[in-house]
Amino acid sequence: MFPNNYETVFILTPVLSDIQMKDAVDKFRKVLTDNGAELVHEENMGLRKLAYPIQHKNTGYYQLFEFKAPGTIIEKLNTEYLRDERVIRHLTVSLDKHAVAYNDRKRNGLVGKKKQTENAGEAK
Repeated sequence: MFPNNYETVFILTPVLSDIQMKDAVDKFRKVLTDNGAELVHEENMGLRKLAYPIQHKNTGYYQLFEFKAPGTIIEKLNTEYLRDERVIRHLTVSLDKHAVAYNDRKRNGLVGKKKQTENAGEAK
């Protein structure tokens, strides 16, 4: 069975210290790796303002994991998110081949840049 591509984002409560935040991220990384997931990319997006208050909080620590894993891991991961009071929101999505390609281009800095041929035509 081929593993599926997934992306998960979770928001941690902003009242955590840096050490507590790193412990929480390590916990979820361990849940993924212990259940056979291969981490492709991980990004700490830091403290950000929320679009709307969640649990009377206006900010939160955002963390993203992109990984390959069998589908059975998602239920375990969601259960761990729900059990941990430090997580105020989470979302896990399955990525299709186009999303995987987009994420690769984004990591390589190719997203949002015009092609060289377009720039040459506009220079006139």
